[in-house]
Amino acid sequence: MEIRLDRRSALITGGSKGLGLEMAVQFAAAGADVAVLARNPEALAQAKAAIQAKTKGKVAAIACDVAKAADVKRAFDAVMAELGKVDILVNNAGQSQTGKFETLTDEVWQADLDLKLFAAIRLARLVLPQMRERRWGRIINVLNIGAKAPAAGSAPTSVSRAAGLALTKVLANEGAPHNVLVNALHVGIIVSDQVVRQHRAAGTNVSLEDFIKQKGTAVPLGRMGEAVEFANMALFLASDAGSYVTGTSINVDGGRSPVV
Repeated sequence: MEIRLDRRSALITGGSKGLGLEMAVQFAAAGADVAVLARNPEALAQAKAAIQAKTKGKVAAIACDVAKAADVKRAFDAVMAELGKVDILVNNAGQSQTGKFETLTDEVWQADLDLKLFAAIRLARLVLPQMRERRWGRIINVLNIGAKAPAAGSAPTSVSRAAGLALTKVLANEGAPHNVLVNALHVGIIVSDQVVRQHRAAGTNVSLEDFIKQKGTAVPLGRMGEAVEFANMALFLASDAGSYVTGTSINVDGGRSPVV
C-alpha cells in the first residue's frame, strides 16, 4: 500500500525532535506541506533542513511555546500565512513529567495541563472551522499508555494524557458529520531524544545502546520501538487510507500496555 498526502498540509507540535520530527519527515516524504512548532529555534532550523531533504513541498518551522495561548495563536497565524491551510493537526508536544502525588504543586499541575491538554484544545479550536468547511480533516493526539492504565507516581502526565483521551472522543464525535477524523496514538517505549536524556540522567557507565536494550526487555516484543514505526501509524491515520477510522486510540507500544 502506498500512502500519499499530496495537496495536504500538516501542523505538528513538538516537531523539532523525536517522534514529532519523524512524523514530519514521513508526512513530507508522502507529499504533504509541513509546519513544525517547537520552542528551540536552533533545533527548529535543524529540523527544517532534515524535512526539506525529503520533499519539494513547503516546510515551515515556527518557534512557539504551545503552553501559552498567545503563542499558539501567533504560531497558527504564521502557519496559515506560509501554508495557506491546515488539513492535519498532530498534537505531539510534551515530555513525561512524573512524581509522587503529594509532592506535585499547583504550578506543576497547571504547567503540565497547559502543555499537554490546553495546547491541543486551543489548536483544535483553531483548525476545526476550516476542516469542517472543506469536509476533510485529521487530528491525531499523541498520548502515552499511562492515559489508559495510570501507574503509581505517574501524575501529572498520566492525568493530562487521560484528559487528552477524553478530548479525542469528544472531537471525534463532533467532527464525524463533517469528515473530520480524530484519533489518539499511545506511546510505549520508543527510542527518542527523551531516552537519550534518561540515559544521561541515570549517570551510568552502561552505553546508550545497552541502555536501550535493557529498557526493551520490559516490552513483550523484547525491544524498544523506533520513531519511524510510530510515524508510520500516524501517516496511515492522516491519509485517505484511514478514512473509516475515528474516535479510537491505538497503542504503539510493542504490547506493553495492560489495556487494549
